[in-house]
Amino acid sequence: MRQLRALDLFCGAGGATKGLQKAGFQVTGVDINPQPRYCGDIFIQANAMLLPYASLKMYDFIWASPPCQKYSAATRHLANHKPQLIEPLRAILDCAGVHYCIENTPGAPLRNPTILCGLSFGLNVKRHRLHETTFPVTPIPCVPGHPGDWFVIFGHEVRSRLHGHAAGRKNHLADGRKAMGIDWMTREELSESIPPVYSEYIAKEFLKWREAAA
Repeated sequence: MRQLRALDLFCGAGGATKGLQKAGFQVTGVDINPQPRYCGDIFIQANAMLLPYASLKMYDFIWASPPCQKYSAATRHLANHKPQLIEPLRAILDCAGVHYCIENTPGAPLRNPTILCGLSFGLNVKRHRLHETTFPVTPIPCVPGHPGDWFVIFGHEVRSRLHGHAAGRKNHLADGRKAMGIDWMTREELSESIPPVYSEYIAKEFLKWREAAA
């Protein structure tokens, strides 16, 4: 039996890729920028929006994390020049006919998204992300009140809840890596990533649905 293949579009250094690998996929990452620390099996430097349909159809599952600056409350005011990619990306993936997940920040125009939070998985990071899928996903409730001294990671900074702005860059990169379940990224790469456990969970939900539908 061949190993299932996944495509990670806008892959960055591979936060989503690592989760897909843990779910059992061989993963090819695509990013417009060089990614020397990409953790996947194959890397292709290319514009993810311009891949031919024939290439997309080669995969069993597609993960896509288009740039979120246009939608994020923290960066929206700085991203007037950023394109809105979700709608055209969705159209491309629908035409390709491959099951997919589009991931982005709260505020993004995703359809019936599943919200995941690091605290729900036992991680020490509050990082809400939306996931639009072509298959059903069992939601995991967010931890009520978000108790504890967790981390937030944005703007290339790692901040603890209790110390907030006063801590800023004083928090060690190691703290952010541990909180996210990532041990190979720079601070900048970490700020643009998701915890691998998110994509692992979504991918396993896809596999469970795929097996039931067979």
